[in-house]
Amino acid sequence: MLSANRRWEQPLERVSILLPEAAFEPHYSIADLAKQWRLGRESIRLIIMDEPGVLRLSGGRKKKLCRYSIPASVARRVHTRLTAPVTAAKAA
Repeated sequence: MLSANRRWEQPLERVSILLPEAAFEPHYSIADLAKQWRLGRESIRLIIMDEPGVLRLSGGRKKKLCRYSIPASVARRVHTRLTAPVTAAKAA
């Protein structure tokens, strides 16, 4: 009979939306992507703020400071989605 105290012996399953390689690939800031894609920083922030895989680093007590770190694979995925031609099925 297993007791409740032995729950730590059971392996925990964790689901991650990040690929294991995402931690070791280059990361971009909003300013980096804005410069590369020739868009404004606010436009980039609005595009990536809810994108899976983007790291949001918050700090500050009096002012709300937030920094986004975008892995290269996520930047590639977003850029591909934004530059994909619109098909008839999507337009309807």
